[in-house]
Amino acid sequence: MKFNESAYKEEMIDQIKQLKKDCDAVILAHNYQRDEIQEVADLIGDSLELSRAAVKVQNQVIVFCGVHFMAECASILNPAKTVLLPVKEAGCPLADMVTPEKLREMKKKYPGVPVVCYVNSSAAVKAESDICCTSANAIKVVNALKEKRIIFIPDKNLGRYVAKHTDKEVILWEGFCATHINLTEEEVMRMKKLHPGAKFLAHPECRQEVLQLTDFIGSTSAILRYAKEQPDKDFIIGTESGILYRLKRDNPDKKFYLPSQHLTCANMKLTTLGWLTRSLKNMQYKVTVKDPILSRARRMLDRMLEVV
Repeated sequence: MKFNESAYKEEMIDQIKQLKKDCDAVILAHNYQRDEIQEVADLIGDSLELSRAAVKVQNQVIVFCGVHFMAECASILNPAKTVLLPVKEAGCPLADMVTPEKLREMKKKYPGVPVVCYVNSSAAVKAESDICCTSANAIKVVNALKEKRIIFIPDKNLGRYVAKHTDKEVILWEGFCATHINLTEEEVMRMKKLHPGAKFLAHPECRQEVLQLTDFIGSTSAILRYAKEQPDKDFIIGTESGILYRLKRDNPDKKFYLPSQHLTCANMKLTTLGWLTRSLKNMQYKVTVKDPILSRARRMLDRMLEVV
């Protein structure tokens, strides 16, 4: 008997819907998740949108289809709720590039200088910082601080982008997104030649030489809004491939092109319908953050949400 993939997928989706009801769960999914995960999610968004949503969640169980630091954020903002990460191995190489110990060493070199911590970081690192930010609000957060110097961790490319939009001195951490940094100037130029009328939209985690070629720079939510609001019909997309699901869904009359085959985050793609089903069935894998890290990290996220 021939395997019917479509029927199997529909069966799992029905099972997920029932399991959600049974355990009072809500599914949050990042814009970089697989298409089928975004299809079954209750809310899709970028880190800022999902952070805001996590605060308002009424369900007792939050299933976070993303990577570990995102589930940690949901747990920090909802310590009384059960937060599940369907695949425990779903980490973030960028978040791993900064540790509390190394950050404390840097703070000793710059006493009194506040640390602006990109949300792509562990709870323990957030606890050592002064305020969090996302790619959607980084400029606003930095400009809201009264100090004239700040330490920005861990993404140097986002930090450089922020530095161009503030009069503050920005001290950079040498971290980077392993997906975005792979996009090269040559790849973008090649795609521009293939589609000369297309606008190039890119995430600020990209290299500076790539960002110089853009028509628009923004977070995933900002890229989605821009593509929808512009009358243009062709766009080159400089961020992770998962965003194409919403771009195509929301703009069926427009075309979107990835300039590189390397714009795929392996960690974001670990979550499948199968793993999501197991997570709901077995209540796995629970992500929790405990004090003193919990209360300190919570203050950093609350400060960020107050700014935006």
